[in-house]
Amino acid sequence: MKYTYSLIAAALFSGQVMANKAQLEFSDVFDFKYAQGTQLAEDGKVLAFSAKPYRGNAQGQVYNLATNKLLATVERGTKAHLNKSATWAAFIQTPTLLALETASKKEKKALKSNLVLVNTQTGKQQRFEHVKDYQLSDDGRWLAYREDKKTEPKDATQSADAPKISADKKDKPLTLVVVDLTTSQTQRFDNVVNYGLSPAEYGVLFSQHDETGANNQVQYLDLTNNTTSPLFSEPGITVSAIAWHPYSSIVAFNLGNYVNEDKRRRSYEVTLWDANTDKLSTIENPAGWYSSKTANLEWSEQGERLYFENRPLLSDKVEELKYNNDTSLRDFNTIRQQSGLQIWHNNDPEIKTREQNTWKKTNRERQYQAVYHIESQKVVQLADETVRDVTLNTEAGFLLGKNDQPYLEKVMYKGFYADYYAVKVSTGAKGYIVKDSPNQPSLSPTGRHAAYFLNDQIWLKDLHQQKEHAVSQAVRQAIFADDQHDYPEPNPGYGFAGWQKDGSTLYAYSKYDIWAFDSATGKAKRLTAGKETNTRYRVINLDKKQVGFAKDETLFLSAHNLRNKQTHVAKLSLETGKLETVLEGKTRFDLVKKAKHADKFIFTQQSYHQFPDYWQTDSQFTQAQQITNLNPQVSKFAWGQKPELVQYKGYNGENLQGVLIKPADYKPGQKLPVVIYFYRYMSQRMYDFPKMELNHRPNFPMFTSNGYAVFLPDIRFEIGKPGPSSTQTLINAAQKLIDMGVADKNKIGLQGHSWAGYQSAFAVTQTDMFKAVVSGAPVSNMTSAYSGIRLKSGLARQFQYETGQSRIGKTLTEAPELYIENSPVFFADKVNTPILLMFGDKDGAVPWQEGIQYYLALRRHNKDAIFLQYEGEPHHLKQFPNQVDFSVRMMEYFDHYLRDMPAPEWITSGKAYRPEN
Repeated sequence: MKYTYSLIAAALFSGQVMANKAQLEFSDVFDFKYAQGTQLAEDGKVLAFSAKPYRGNAQGQVYNLATNKLLATVERGTKAHLNKSATWAAFIQTPTLLALETASKKEKKALKSNLVLVNTQTGKQQRFEHVKDYQLSDDGRWLAYREDKKTEPKDATQSADAPKISADKKDKPLTLVVVDLTTSQTQRFDNVVNYGLSPAEYGVLFSQHDETGANNQVQYLDLTNNTTSPLFSEPGITVSAIAWHPYSSIVAFNLGNYVNEDKRRRSYEVTLWDANTDKLSTIENPAGWYSSKTANLEWSEQGERLYFENRPLLSDKVEELKYNNDTSLRDFNTIRQQSGLQIWHNNDPEIKTREQNTWKKTNRERQYQAVYHIESQKVVQLADETVRDVTLNTEAGFLLGKNDQPYLEKVMYKGFYADYYAVKVSTGAKGYIVKDSPNQPSLSPTGRHAAYFLNDQIWLKDLHQQKEHAVSQAVRQAIFADDQHDYPEPNPGYGFAGWQKDGSTLYAYSKYDIWAFDSATGKAKRLTAGKETNTRYRVINLDKKQVGFAKDETLFLSAHNLRNKQTHVAKLSLETGKLETVLEGKTRFDLVKKAKHADKFIFTQQSYHQFPDYWQTDSQFTQAQQITNLNPQVSKFAWGQKPELVQYKGYNGENLQGVLIKPADYKPGQKLPVVIYFYRYMSQRMYDFPKMELNHRPNFPMFTSNGYAVFLPDIRFEIGKPGPSSTQTLINAAQKLIDMGVADKNKIGLQGHSWAGYQSAFAVTQTDMFKAVVSGAPVSNMTSAYSGIRLKSGLARQFQYETGQSRIGKTLTEAPELYIENSPVFFADKVNTPILLMFGDKDGAVPWQEGIQYYLALRRHNKDAIFLQYEGEPHHLKQFPNQVDFSVRMMEYFDHYLRDMPAPEWITSGKAYRPEN
């Protein structure tokens, strides 16, 4: 029996809200909670997460899924964690929001977090104060944590002539506390920098420092007999990473020494130690390679492989010349080295800002993936300078490798391209898949085949024979190239669902359906029937380490209807081919979690009126039960009527849809003020619960409960004419609302941010249909923006115009007229609509001077324009006071121009600059 919307109709908000319900106020938004860091026990019996309100203190919540009851709550509980056996639900208890908001910078450093453990059988809580970090054993018996507080230094014995060996600045020695949670017996160890608690009941490995560095040790606490013994004891010794084998007494760790003060060039040894046999061994890197402090360690799930990272040996550090005597003050080399010069050369692969960005974020500490095979004791280098990155799945026999270095210059004007390879985990052998590709290929589990998208077709390649053919070309009844792609670049495909484990079958997506392609013959078989019902089927992947599908596996699918926007959940049997819808209705369903070792699924359902609370069910989906009820207050407010889909025509006459949300007390024939919020495609939000926050976009229920209709239209762009095509589409959409008798033609406003900010800023240069516009972070002059820089990424903006979002499709020198014709600043004299511009002056995506240009052009022509500059803010407002301030001003602006309410002083007179009160 399918689980349908009708079976739980009583639990849902009907959508026909009564007119006497409360209007939503800004302060009401603060109370809405969202689940963060959701954890489901492997046996499916416990669910834990942090319920975080938009403004306020979080609450940790633990649910017993056997009884479907809330077992415990933890005030200010964040970062939920369940140990493997789900004995404990752990939460980091943060300081109160009031304490954080009222503390000075110095006082904030003194605020500490606690650890709270919830016994998942009894609900009883234990609290441990001032916790920096912690680890729990799999069986739940042992807890290890470091106290986040200073300890009094102990006298260290050291020769008077011996130099002090300082730890790295970020390596803070703290007190390690080890607790037997069954007896509450506690042991403490001072000056611990790093530690690792074994998953099973073996022990704790930890790196202990002293004040001088002369007596550093790597120690082991044996939990079976409570004895501590040193593994290493020598000046400066330290450990940077520790990873216990998942099932045995072996522990891996990176062993280094602070004697070398240059931590980038300091060599660490990947070391293995068996706590039972006391056997110690070092993993030898290939010649010319070494492991560094920042390298990660990770075991495969069964522990037959240890994945580690290394890097090529670095050249010697260049001596830094500094002024240190009178001679140095006149030395040309020393003088010139104090300059702040950066040389931008035409032959550089990347422009300097991008080079700096990638150096800081990636290349300075770049690591290359390697693996150690335990049985053969063999090291295999998986990544190197020719294949710099691999997508790591610790369970896969072959990994997808990537190298983008030959195409770094192309990023400036065309986007991101790379060469792709198949990398064999057992040997490191690399098989070429495709070069110069903008799309990531898919690699079979056996490494024999790969698939990629090129020239509107799916290509299947035999990597052994290096032969390929377009397997989708023979399928005439399906579309494999994204037909909504309206960019001046090659169409991408719809993607890949995965492979059969034996590599015999590729599963790929068309516009609607899932297709199976035989790897040997290329023969295609359709597995779903989405085209006939306008439904898009996609595989829901709840196991990120799954390598491939079994022949008899049942796949869970998302089934999104492109016509009515409902999203259902279906099951597909690969063995029988049976396709069955298991969750359906006038709503949106999403599978969120599956228990690793139990038949338990967590899912959400949502609509405009129903918050996406958690529900549980099994694989038959017959007995669904609601778990959470995080926001019951929704029913108190005049949220709005049930959203409806509106059909209208786009720029070239194509059929488009938009979502119309009317006020709760709307009566047919009423003509309403309307706020149009848009970006690109928006109608897929038909059944989304509105995000309850205050930021750069309108809060939909805030507007609908205060007398507005809100409209979310789809927009399709014309290459070379992004401004005109968007404007005409917006006009068509607005006219449709007027023709329906819903919109007051004199009270229609636009609100958009970033790309939509541009569209709204351009639209008012072409039409007077809209009576007020709020435009956030718009590009106003494409001729100046074209050769600007996206400061956050360091990328040149040229690619955005030639092949990206701005959709001009040509260089500035090829088509200067297109850049001018699509730039609002050149038509500022045509604007008759009041416009409110908003920018953060640290915007890393759109130069905030673009807003200044438009504001000054409008000001020069005496137009009704106001510019809001939020100091220190990036592309999207991050600081809570600014989010609230802009939300209030946005509402006040529309209230004045669309609802004829009195204008506040900032609209009529602005606000004078006063650096001091």
